[in-house]
Amino acid sequence: MKAAQQLGIDIPNMCWNDELEHFTSCMLCMVKDTNTGKLLPSCSVKVLEGMDILTDEEEVQESRKTALELLLSEHVGDCEAPCQVGCPAHMDIPKMNRLIAAYKLDEALEVVKKDIALPAVLGRICPAPCEGACHRRTVDEPVSICLLKRIVGDDGVDPDFSDIQKTGKKVAVIGAGPAGLAAAYYLQLKGIQVVSFDKNEKAGGMLRTAINYEKLPKDVLDKEIEAILKTGVQFEGGKDISAEFFKQLKEEYDAVVVATGAIKENPEVFGLKSSDKGIDVDRSTYQTSDEKVFAIGNVLRSSKLAVRSVGQGKEVAFSVLQYLNGREIKGEPRVFNSRFGRLVADEFAEYLKESVNEKRKHPAAGGFEGFTKEEAIAEAKRCLHCDCRAIDDCKLREYSDQYKVDQKRFKTSVRRNITKQINHGSVVYEPQKCIKCGICVRLTEKYTERFGFTYIGRGFDVVIGVPFNEALEKGLTETAEKVAKACPTGAISLKDKNEE
Repeated sequence: MKAAQQLGIDIPNMCWNDELEHFTSCMLCMVKDTNTGKLLPSCSVKVLEGMDILTDEEEVQESRKTALELLLSEHVGDCEAPCQVGCPAHMDIPKMNRLIAAYKLDEALEVVKKDIALPAVLGRICPAPCEGACHRRTVDEPVSICLLKRIVGDDGVDPDFSDIQKTGKKVAVIGAGPAGLAAAYYLQLKGIQVVSFDKNEKAGGMLRTAINYEKLPKDVLDKEIEAILKTGVQFEGGKDISAEFFKQLKEEYDAVVVATGAIKENPEVFGLKSSDKGIDVDRSTYQTSDEKVFAIGNVLRSSKLAVRSVGQGKEVAFSVLQYLNGREIKGEPRVFNSRFGRLVADEFAEYLKESVNEKRKHPAAGGFEGFTKEEAIAEAKRCLHCDCRAIDDCKLREYSDQYKVDQKRFKTSVRRNITKQINHGSVVYEPQKCIKCGICVRLTEKYTERFGFTYIGRGFDVVIGVPFNEALEKGLTETAEKVAKACPTGAISLKDKNEE
């Protein structure tokens, strides 16, 4: 392992820690000795003269993939919260909720706008598929995600984008409905000069013409469109998108995004491969039969879900940027996501430890009104914190994505019920995420914690915990932060700043 590291060769590992002696438990660091044909754990085998080691070939890769799938067979936890998975725009809903609970609306808006360009609009009209996926729904009622998003859009202050670095590239976006506006916004933020064209004099598309004013006031729509235009997007309304004009755009711009809504009347205008449903595109990248042209929204197939169109606007920006930079067009990056399914009744109390045992809030003003500050804070606190705290720093997730594992390959029994130990000032321990690498046991022993962590039980039933059933705060008095940062799975993780 160390010899490879000195040569700049990365060998994946889960139970290795530079402070500790090798332990050889995860079996992820296997390499192949060509002299014997055997696979060896690189963390425990010493270098010998004449060794000929392969660190990356088919048998080695398959061994590592199998090791990961075995670890995942006992790992119970969601990487991303089900609400985020259920959101067509893939918004980080739990993070938004935590910031609202602390009433940090400007920070919450920054989180929301990474994925949703029109939060105040969607907070009023979205049918909330995310709420259907919410774990809290199993306990009593889902968190009122849409109304929370609405107050963020209404009262949060937009980030300052005045220092965007220009790339010198130009992109035309045809159509200024939800899909086109989102595409224009995210492309402009990436330094591309966007010009948005629409047949109507004002931007907004069906948001402006097909939705009840009481439900979506025009000043709310205008405010969010203005925020998009402030990033530098140029809007040209009253444009007749003829075949000749489309050809001209392709000649004058580096790429074109078609987001005109349904095109059943004149699909031949674009000269792109299409069906009776709409323009044909690659599902991952939205690239059409013309490599320079991308298409999103209802131009692909009719849908009343504006949040899906907004999500596609964000996603297509990744593809267009990849195209303009001459890279392989893959679309928005997606990472492995561990999922365990629905909560069971015995887990309700465990998840409520990080929440409040309160019923779903409804705006006292009724009608089409939104939450007050106090109502929003109270509702946001109902979030169960289903997402993993180590979502961006988890070796198990990183390697599972790298080796394209099948999480269910070795699932042979009913999963273990999730428990949470939160009685510590700075860390949370979720034993069912533990892969028994032993790093926490060895670190607490090295730094002479009075109780520390140890192995409890025997065989397949062994677990890691504080001995003598002592509380977590007694087990980790000096080493909590060090242990949490060393944990490869997020089983022991640092609490958010707003929780401490």
